[in-house]
Amino acid sequence: MATKTPVETEHEASFAETALKLGGKSDDEARRTGAIDTADDQVEALFAPQYQTVSSPAHRAVWDRGVPVELFASTDAKTPDDVQRVMDASVVVVQKHRAANTLLDDQGKITETVMQDLASTGYWGLLVDRQYGGFGTPFGVFAPFLTRMAMADPTVAGLASVHGCIGAVDPVRTFGSEEQKQHFLPGLADGSRLSGFALTEPCAGSDLTALRTTARLEGNEYVVNGEKLFITNVLPGRTLGLVCLIDEKPAVLIVDLPPQENEQFQLVKYGIWALKHTYNQGIIFNDLRVPAENLLTPTRGDGLTIAYHGLNLGRVSLCANAAGTMRIMMASMIPWSRFRVTYSAPIAKRELVERRLGQLAGLITACDALVAWCAGLIDRGYRGEMECIIAKIFGSEAQKHAAIELFMKTHGGRSFLHGHLLGDNVHEYLAPCIYEGEGEMLGMAFFKSLVKHHGKTFFEPVGKALAAAGIKKPNPLNPRHAMVLMGVATPYLKWLVARRLLPTAKSELPKMPAQLARHAEFACDAMQNMSLEISSTMSKFQLSLADRQCRMAELSGRCQDLIVILCTSLYGSRQSDEIIRDSADVLCQELRQKYTGARPSNRFYRQVTQLGAAIADGGFKSIAGLAPDEILMSYDT
Repeated sequence: MATKTPVETEHEASFAETALKLGGKSDDEARRTGAIDTADDQVEALFAPQYQTVSSPAHRAVWDRGVPVELFASTDAKTPDDVQRVMDASVVVVQKHRAANTLLDDQGKITETVMQDLASTGYWGLLVDRQYGGFGTPFGVFAPFLTRMAMADPTVAGLASVHGCIGAVDPVRTFGSEEQKQHFLPGLADGSRLSGFALTEPCAGSDLTALRTTARLEGNEYVVNGEKLFITNVLPGRTLGLVCLIDEKPAVLIVDLPPQENEQFQLVKYGIWALKHTYNQGIIFNDLRVPAENLLTPTRGDGLTIAYHGLNLGRVSLCANAAGTMRIMMASMIPWSRFRVTYSAPIAKRELVERRLGQLAGLITACDALVAWCAGLIDRGYRGEMECIIAKIFGSEAQKHAAIELFMKTHGGRSFLHGHLLGDNVHEYLAPCIYEGEGEMLGMAFFKSLVKHHGKTFFEPVGKALAAAGIKKPNPLNPRHAMVLMGVATPYLKWLVARRLLPTAKSELPKMPAQLARHAEFACDAMQNMSLEISSTMSKFQLSLADRQCRMAELSGRCQDLIVILCTSLYGSRQSDEIIRDSADVLCQELRQKYTGARPSNRFYRQVTQLGAAIADGGFKSIAGLAPDEILMSYDT
């Protein structure tokens, strides 16, 4: 008998698997997609019902009658005094090393001295629970801190996310036994065992069912064989969360790598433009032995369940890092725009440059809003899958847009000089679009999460009934078809009639400045109206919707933009700084223009350029103290 693949193991057929089979897909594709869908269900089961996807703010905003606006409002988390001291000391460490030019070694990597100096502050233990030697920092405190650390150095901020969010800390903290926590977490907290997460393989990226790395049990050890690729923060002696196949099922082993390469463990070195200041390498395992007690055994699910859980934290962290990185861009643009003179006037006085500064402020403010919102949801117990996807996509796309359209174009040809921030870091600015899931793929994952419950409730029964009756193209005028459809289609028809006939439910907004309130109201109304558009699309394409990637991506993108508008307008309304409020207003106006196709008004151009002029005069307070980079090839004015 042939050995079954991991996606052929027995499991209850998921909605995705059923839909693909009914849609005529191969058994292999249906099973593989079903395995991912099943893993998603298993992650859901880790959360209380009121915090699962169907109860999440993003899902309810579309499908409920009325948007639960209060769930989109963020608050500032309270920072414990000792955590504040750790964060302050960590930033000082990085600033001192940068000033002394000792941050990087001769290979351009963050030095081991920096890593250990950070360890002495408690930096690596921020997300580890206190009983295991860490500080138990709320994620609502940790995530905004990454923005601050990114302003000191984006790579150091990114390493905190790798270690604490997608590395070994979150898997052990969330899924480890008490014995495993006692064994691993103290070293992860004090920085003696820095960590990474080994998931990607040469054939397994967005398709995690293509895993090939295996671990077989021999006595009291697992013997690991296979290859991993694009693993950040991997060096001999690191601790990894390793996703592999055990008995043909995905599993996670916590692996303490040997202190040096040997016959059982080798690093694969390759040229990579991004992540240049950290070690991003491949790994080859050749009969590497790992203690059997290092296997994580979640009460529900398998290795994919563990992998998906940590990714949400990493996605929010990525958005936080983008907010800090874009502040560095702003701090570089302002002195250059004052220095650079064209036609006897500094370009800081030109409308296009003023507009760029105003737009950049809007992107930064929206990232701040999404980070505060998503981190708060996680701290409250929400799964936050859909919300964290929005933060990741928006943050990475905002950073890409800022780098190319705002930062590069303002600096002109000097952007490409050696030593210039853009020229030296362009790959770092673009690569987050791929990290933690490529943006458009994640956008489709967002859409599938959005429609899953609706499809399972109303469309799956119809599809199954038609398939059982052998009907491929239903015709309601055919009496036999009508009889088959009558029972299973009635619930959907009732939902559809009620949604069409009842007026749009008004959402209760808090007290807000008038302009920001208009943005929030627009977003709420549009999200309520999207339910019919999405359901109509599902009805039109039925089981072939899975192949309509472009349509799914477009609907997903518009829904995400509406949520960004709502979050940013609510965030801006609780800020006392008028510049931040104006930045939120500008961002919301631009997203509304994108959504409706409206042309920018003269009033908008006046507002965004006035905002940019105020920023050029020092109005964006959160970049105060950021030392601007050197102006290259300066000239006498």
